[in-house]
Amino acid sequence: MKMKLSHYRFNLPEKLIAQYPKDYRDDARMMVVHRDSGKIEHKHFRDIVDYFEEGDLMVANNTKVFPARLWGAKEKTGAVIEVFLLRELSAENRLWDVLVDPARKIRIGNKLFFGDDDSLVAEVVDNTTSRGRTLRFLFDGPYEEFREKLRSIGETPLPRYIERELEPEDADRYQSIFASVEGAVAAPVASLHFTKHVLKRMEIKGVDIAEMTMHVGLGTYRLVEVEDLSKHKMESERFILPKDTVDRINRAKDEKRRICAIGTSVLRPLEANLITYDKLKTLEGWTNKFLFPPYQVRSVNSMLTNFHGPQSTMMMVTSAFTGHELIMEIYKTAIKEKYRFLAFGDALLVI
Repeated sequence: MKMKLSHYRFNLPEKLIAQYPKDYRDDARMMVVHRDSGKIEHKHFRDIVDYFEEGDLMVANNTKVFPARLWGAKEKTGAVIEVFLLRELSAENRLWDVLVDPARKIRIGNKLFFGDDDSLVAEVVDNTTSRGRTLRFLFDGPYEEFREKLRSIGETPLPRYIERELEPEDADRYQSIFASVEGAVAAPVASLHFTKHVLKRMEIKGVDIAEMTMHVGLGTYRLVEVEDLSKHKMESERFILPKDTVDRINRAKDEKRRICAIGTSVLRPLEANLITYDKLKTLEGWTNKFLFPPYQVRSVNSMLTNFHGPQSTMMMVTSAFTGHELIMEIYKTAIKEKYRFLAFGDALLVI
């Protein structure tokens, strides 16, 4: 069957969109799905240790979310403009790809002032899409000083479907325990359930955890606007697959052990790598790889993810692992059992 956008339509009740995470991350619920039989179990995330044995491997994304949402004032009018930092184009020239809102007010040549004292200024130098702009920040100091300035005036970029005021705790809530390499504008949400306690229990049991980096961009969350999924173009996102991680994955594959991708942001670069090579190779680059059935996942035999929104790319990527029929059954069950959806929601483990 040729997959279409409409194949991923379902009704998500608003009350199931989690506005806050659980007080204890590993207290989130977790649906466990057995691919071979279709059997479904209802557990809590802390039970994940029970599904892995000594020598099994989990692959985590260690990207770190930076405070990508800024509020600027337009010169002369003082109009408040939301600026969402997407990607640094040139460190030397302080050039960034951004989204602006409201976009109709922002044209090439406009200047925006940031911070309580207007101490950071940016000039619009290009239009990229309807909401996209390229900004040049006018900052004379050293690069690290500039980045620190961005961090100090930026906000944690919670998704828009979290309809509440930003709270100081969100800076920690929207960051995974693995976060160490700054560069994402959205959290790799499957990682948000892990705690030191769960990792310690994994370690005691002999379950291995390897890390790679995939800087999640808004391309992952961009709406699919074409009915034919093969026509959808993902925006490229940067990834780093280090040698140590590649060696551990290849060894686990050779020994036919369980390998679990923690999230779609891990699965996509691994699959992009395998398309180029028979075995995983050390690689650093960009990928716009978009997965959906009948694509056959080859890099892993287990997957951890969250419950995503209707017609989202993350749901489609997950279905490349489960198959379309099973993913729709999973989501139907999740709604019936009142699982919590999206970034701060519950977990789905497919084995």
